[in-house]
Amino acid sequence: MRFLRRNSTTATDSPDDAASAVTEVSDQTRGVTPSKGRATPKRREAEAKRRGPVAPPPKTMREAMKRNKELRKANPTTKEDRRAAAKERRARMDAGDDKYLLPRDRGPVKAYVRDLVDAKRNLLGLFMPLALLVFVALLVPNVSIQRYATLLCTVMLLGMVVEGYFNGRRVAKAVREKFPKETVKGRSVGWYAFIRASQIRKLRVPKPRVKPGDAV
Repeated sequence: MRFLRRNSTTATDSPDDAASAVTEVSDQTRGVTPSKGRATPKRREAEAKRRGPVAPPPKTMREAMKRNKELRKANPTTKEDRRAAAKERRARMDAGDDKYLLPRDRGPVKAYVRDLVDAKRNLLGLFMPLALLVFVALLVPNVSIQRYATLLCTVMLLGMVVEGYFNGRRVAKAVREKFPKETVKGRSVGWYAFIRASQIRKLRVPKPRVKPGDAV
């Protein structure tokens, strides 16, 4: 009878005791992280998923050779392949392909600026020969030759600065008229034209598309 009384007493516990029991259970399981329900993918599987779907294997020998050739062209491994890839990139850069140009040379605006500069003979094109002349003059022991060479270089440098200033304004004005919807910064375009004009014509990259005197 005592055993039955204990069971009946336990079965008729108060609601407060039941709530405290639930609170204790929730406190014990609060710090437990629930499982994701799936296994963590391996590193190889995750990398393969990021790379995308794997291409199916080639069905014929010709297809395999073609795919191998494309992979070698995209990722050259031998010295000859790297040399051929570099030669192709250089040719594309000289031709003015935007994909192979430097970020500063990309876009139709920069191409138009290059055409404006290349279509005109500039005194700035003598900048590098002038620097070489100054270097040679400094090696000559004759003081009078050094004096005249220095004076000539100073006069030419002043003329180059004046020409570069007016040339930059002319190019910026033409670019704004050609591309009215583009935000053209006169200082940036003028400096780009100055750098282009100061280079020797045969050494300019990309190569000039127009000849001196051509209409642009």
